[in-house]
Amino acid sequence: MTIAIKPTASGSTIEQNGSTILTVDSSGNIAIANDLTVTGTFPTSTPDALSTASGSAPSYSARAWANFSGTGTPTLRSSGNVTSITDHGTGDYSINFTTSMPDVNYCANVTIPAENHYCTGIGTGGGVGSPTSSYGTSAFRTGTIRSQGGAVFDPAYINIAIFR
Repeated sequence: MTIAIKPTASGSTIEQNGSTILTVDSSGNIAIANDLTVTGTFPTSTPDALSTASGSAPSYSARAWANFSGTGTPTLRSSGNVTSITDHGTGDYSINFTTSMPDVNYCANVTIPAENHYCTGIGTGGGVGSPTSSYGTSAFRTGTIRSQGGAVFDPAYINIAIFR
């Protein structure tokens, strides 16, 4: 069996026994002439862009997310880029990031089940949230209060997603 790599005016070809089996054009695009069988391993990498994105508008993924219980000792049910939850008292939590955010200019979305008639949020505006709420690069602090009556409390389900 003879394999040859031949430069062409528009790129290169790889030939086996005189037949072209692979072509690489000047832009780096690869065309394969026949069925491809690959053996061995390939290095893994993290994609730079979302593979599910379509259209011309940019698409952004969550930098961190968590689903946790706020009752008793906060317990993570599932999460991404979240190491732990810190309980600062009733209805007051810090979500601690595994890998810090590049800055504090991220968007934090916090939700809890609407059927229980309570709200979650940050800051003191609108009577929702905790006055100690803050954005940090290594953690995000938030609080929960009831929409009716305004009392802080520990909900059974809290969901958070951080976008940047």
